[in-house]
Amino acid sequence: MFPEVMERIANASKRSGRNIEDITLVAVTKGRSLQEIETAVLSHGHRILAENRIQEWRKKASSLKGIEWHLVGNLQRNKVKYCTEANLIHSLNSHKLADALELQGLKLNHRFRTLIEVNMTGEATKLGIEPENAAALLDYTRTLKHVSVEGLMGMAPFNPNPEMSRASFQRLRKLCNELGLSVLSMGMSGDFEVAIEEGATIVRIGSSLFL
Repeated sequence: MFPEVMERIANASKRSGRNIEDITLVAVTKGRSLQEIETAVLSHGHRILAENRIQEWRKKASSLKGIEWHLVGNLQRNKVKYCTEANLIHSLNSHKLADALELQGLKLNHRFRTLIEVNMTGEATKLGIEPENAAALLDYTRTLKHVSVEGLMGMAPFNPNPEMSRASFQRLRKLCNELGLSVLSMGMSGDFEVAIEEGATIVRIGSSLFL
C-alpha cells in the first residue's frame, strides 16, 4: 500500500541521515491494469511510473497523461526509436545500445537520459555490464552528444533476507562514487529499505504498492 511504503521510505531515509525528498519512488506497474494503477498509485498523487516492456509501456502511456515514465527492463536496440518519451532509461548496458540511442537521438534531436545497468550478481546469465567495465562505458558515452549517463542501476542477488543485499548495494554505491555519478537506482519491494540505507536515490517498487 502506498502510505505504508512511503512511511518505510521515510524511516529508512532518516536512518541514512537523509530526507525523504532525497529518494525518488518509481512505481513499477508491469502487469497492472489501468484501474489498479489508478487505485494503488495515482490516487495518492504519485506520477512517477516505470515499465519493463516497451509495448506495455506505450499502451499505458497512451491512456495515462502527465506521467514521468521510466524504463527499467532490458532495452533492445531495435526498440530505441520508441523511447524518446521516457524520462529516464535505467538499462544502458553496452556500447552497441549506446550507439543505437545516439543514432536515434541524432535523427530526432533528442538527448536520452540514462543509467548504466551494472550486473552485481556475478552471474553471466544476468543483464548488466560487469562492474569493472562500467568506467569504460561511461567514458564512451561522454563522446556522444545524444546520450547522457546520470548514474547507475543494479539489482542485488535474490534473497528473502534483505540484509543479504547490503554488501551488493555497498559495492554499487562505491562504484557510483568512484565514477563521480549522483544517481543510484537500487532496491525493490524486498530490499528497498536496505538500499536506501546504503545510498539509493531511486527505488523501484512494484508488488508492495499493490497489496
